[in-house]
Amino acid sequence: MTILQTTNLTKKFGKFTALNAVNMEVNKGEVFGFIGPNGAGKSTTIRILLGILKATGGEAKIFGKDAWKDAVEIHKRISYVPGDVTLWPNLTGGEVIDLFTKLRGGNNKSRREELIQKFDLDPSKKCRTYSKGNRQKVALVAAFSSDADLYILDEPTSGLDPLMEKVFHECIMHAKQEGKSVLLSSHILSEVEKLCDKVGIIRQGKIIESGTLKELRHLTRTNLLVETKQQITDLNNLKGIYDIERKEQALSFQVDPEELDAVMKYVSQFGLVRLESSPPKLEDLFMRHYERPSSHIGVGGES
Repeated sequence: MTILQTTNLTKKFGKFTALNAVNMEVNKGEVFGFIGPNGAGKSTTIRILLGILKATGGEAKIFGKDAWKDAVEIHKRISYVPGDVTLWPNLTGGEVIDLFTKLRGGNNKSRREELIQKFDLDPSKKCRTYSKGNRQKVALVAAFSSDADLYILDEPTSGLDPLMEKVFHECIMHAKQEGKSVLLSSHILSEVEKLCDKVGIIRQGKIIESGTLKELRHLTRTNLLVETKQQITDLNNLKGIYDIERKEQALSFQVDPEELDAVMKYVSQFGLVRLESSPPKLEDLFMRHYERPSSHIGVGGES
């Protein structure tokens, strides 16, 4: 069952095209990773989904309803966490959480208390005293305390320490087990790799790759570390080999999947002593898409 769908979603600001025919689909019980560097179009897409911005073209639907026209109805069933949370300075964290849960019509006190403990949050403090990480915790507790059908999370772990990131991961898995859907926008690739069923990579307003992690693996290179009795010669003349580095007695390099068989046959004739292979990571795929002839775009850099 489709929960969220965009079809040729386009947004222009004057002559600048922020989104160019973005197609995306999130199904029931699915965690969809929406990745790309800052400035690629993730937040613009989310603002359209939330009914904050009106699309220039195409359509965005949530629960089968129009994201712009039916925003009020849609908001009754979604929870949203931005990457930089602004709270009312004179309210306590607990008061803000209660306000959000009341607005949504839910009041699961045991879940609220459980999350406050897990996120190690002091709900009695005024919001003006909170650090960025604590403001983020307030938003996450409020979001996961509510019984939403769809969670839209835009860089939600911004400002959290690794221990709290682990708690966040548990919340996502709990929501998934309950059949909820999650749209997770992030540039933290390890987070996406751990949590997501499907991934969409956006670059300069266009979805350049999407699918399950398994479907995308074929686009990535395998990492090899090879030590041989005799020195390997002419390795860089073989097809599909990249980033050759010498590491003490061994050579480290990446291989395109379709050339792996030929490369293994070639290096084995030099007398294999050690061979280590690590599976392709989402990061490799991501960086391949963002490689430019003169430089590499950083994962969190502007595009």
